[in-house]
Amino acid sequence: MLRSMYSGIAGMRGFQTKLDVISNNVANVNTIGFKASRVLFQDILSQKISGVTAPEEGVRGGINPKLIGLGSSISSIDTIHTPGTFMTTNVPTDLAIEGDGFFAVAPNADGEEILLTRAGNFMRDAVGNLVTSQGYLVLGVGGEPINIPTEVVAFNISADGSIITTTADGETEVIGQLGLVKVQNPSGLEKVGNSFYKMTLNANPEGELEVVEPQNVEVGTGRILTGQLEMSNVDLTAELTEMIVAQRGFQANSRSITTSDEILQEVVNLKR
Repeated sequence: MLRSMYSGIAGMRGFQTKLDVISNNVANVNTIGFKASRVLFQDILSQKISGVTAPEEGVRGGINPKLIGLGSSISSIDTIHTPGTFMTTNVPTDLAIEGDGFFAVAPNADGEEILLTRAGNFMRDAVGNLVTSQGYLVLGVGGEPINIPTEVVAFNISADGSIITTTADGETEVIGQLGLVKVQNPSGLEKVGNSFYKMTLNANPEGELEVVEPQNVEVGTGRILTGQLEMSNVDLTAELTEMIVAQRGFQANSRSITTSDEILQEVVNLKR
């Protein structure tokens, strides 16, 4: 069988995956805190037809190797953690991070499973817990859930995460501090859906996860923006352009398969 046919199949598989990733990016163009992904390719091991011949000074020159490539494969599918644009909502529980860091959330109060997110569309539940739209508890510095008492008439979250409340008699008090998690290699995080990420061994050394205060100069966490949301970082123009590239790449590889099939048909027709 012709090598070109298998090379074309490998190319079609790669561009099909690229189209899958692009389609997911486009589908999440308005998803809060979403980070776009990209597909990178690499060539597959080449078949050596002849090897290298070393040159001999004054006798003969060297000969380069003759190699035939066997197609392409996916090198990596990276998550691009560039910041998205900020949308002003003026809702006090809508938060965004300017700089590095992720919000820490947990499905229950024991804090055994901590997930990370850049989506700050939080709300207060019936007992005053600051939660995500899925009901996950938002964690403060040290990993404790954030609770804003129901008797509080007003509250504000400052740039360093401090939660300042005002009671009915006008007294103000700092009741806690919203926490952030710094990730050394954000691309190493694992997407688990609902705009959440899970810590991995390649995101932080040994998968360590510590909830620290915002604007921590030593750690490098960013500051909190209140009344704003970080939108998706998907560039729709770039994604649609890449969609055209993926489509044409798929078509070109399918044409190489068609051409290989026509050549095989000619070979078969030699015997009549």
